[in-house]
Amino acid sequence: MTTDEASKLLDGLLEQLATVEHERWSHWQRYMHGKGAKQSDGSLLIPPDLVKQWERQFATPYGDLTDKEKESDREQVRKYLPVIADALSNSGKR
Repeated sequence: MTTDEASKLLDGLLEQLATVEHERWSHWQRYMHGKGAKQSDGSLLIPPDLVKQWERQFATPYGDLTDKEKESDREQVRKYLPVIADALSNSGKR
């Protein structure tokens, strides 16, 4: 693969992966908004148990997460793999 071909491949992947990321982020926001209590000013109040859980999780390196938490992260990454696999399998056909 030439540098130009690799650059085109990466440019195409960027948009496809950005689409997956937006879908992942949107799903997370819907989840968070569903867990919060909407206030009269439009803000959300997140229950303290979830704040505590999420603060612990984002302060924890991946390797130190529980198996269940790691699997949750893997589940999200699996959404990217079909796009990457398709790009790799089609890279030799261009």
